Amino acid sequence: MIKTILFDVDGVMLSEERYFDASALTVWEMLYSPQYLGLKADSFTPAPVESEIRRVREQVFAKDEVLNFIKSRGINSNWDMVFLTFSYQLVRLVEALKEQLGEKATGLFSGQVDRAELAKLREWGASFAPDFAVDFAAFTADFAKGSAQKAEMLLYLNQIAKERCGVETDMFSRNSGLWQLCQKTFQEWYLGDERVAASIGRKTRQPGKKGFLTDEIPIVPPAEMIELFRTLKEKGYTLGIGTGRPTIETHVPLTELKVLEWFDPNRVVTASHVLEAEEEYPEQAPMSKPHPFSYVKGLLGLSTPNSEVASFSLPIANGEEVLIVGDSPADFLAARSIGCKFAATLTGLSGQEARAKFEEVKADYILDDVRDVLSILE
Repeated sequence: MIKTILFDVDGVMLSEERYFDASALTVWEMLYSPQYLGLKADSFTPAPVESEIRRVREQVFAKDEVLNFIKSRGINSNWDMVFLTFSYQLVRLVEALKEQLGEKATGLFSGQVDRAELAKLREWGASFAPDFAVDFAAFTADFAKGSAQKAEMLLYLNQIAKERCGVETDMFSRNSGLWQLCQKTFQEWYLGDERVAASIGRKTRQPGKKGFLTDEIPIVPPAEMIELFRTLKEKGYTLGIGTGRPTIETHVPLTELKVLEWFDPNRVVTASHVLEAEEEYPEQAPMSKPHPFSYVKGLLGLSTPNSEVASFSLPIANGEEVLIVGDSPADFLAARSIGCKFAATLTGLSGQEARAKFEEVKADYILDDVRDVLSILE
């Protein structure tokens, strides 16, 4: 009998669309802004109108083909998506520069790529590869050659660098300075000028970003979400959250929608908590989904030390008492690691097309949307 229900946020309560928009805009900025690579093939503005956002999203993710591929390989973090998409084009640029600069260009992969290294590439690109053409669609074909899943995809960039540039490197990883740069630039886009300092400790490098936090899109009418969570709480279920969103990006929109108040505050686990755990236990990183940490932390409570969460014995003994509600393969894999029940909502990126995928892996329940949770409870 189910006693505890842990919910994902994106694709379950809130639409992922704005996150994907922010991811695309981050890659766009890092490729075309003079503060990053400054490639000349496209213009850049920190305040794009909606039609420009749609154009950039379609271009960067190749009409979402790249996005769907990344998610199908178990990547659930927008930070990872940005890192993968941008880094792949970075490798291609170094490959183009190698023709003129040889080891001077490939030598950048011998250490960390930071802003100073990007400035070098910007200068070299303008001088030696002014006609370099970004090829977003090529991402899928290159990664499809390998079988890398989840965090291994980030490391697979090292293999692509070897194949394209003939260089041995291990610089592409979630622990790299480049990953952190991608993460902070994404936060600038999602939070905007007014809120970003509280998240990353500094103002936006490129002022003018208004952010998307107050432009969230609820998947079902807020009043119906409130009624659902009120009913579940009144029936005695313990409600928690395990999300890939940082804390501010979770609390602000769910509070505005009057949804957060129905959840146990000790069981609202975000990407901010995951990052704290990764700092404590870097050898276990990445701990974002499909790693089960966020849901185990939600099950045990925020007051439980990360040491106890990280070492908690899985699968749990009372798996039939816990239900995870999510929209992605990463949520499903986390639930299977924990040994609990899983309900897939068909309101993520793939919509109803995801039904066959969840049927194939034998998800315990498949729901049209989160409101159907009541129908599967005793």
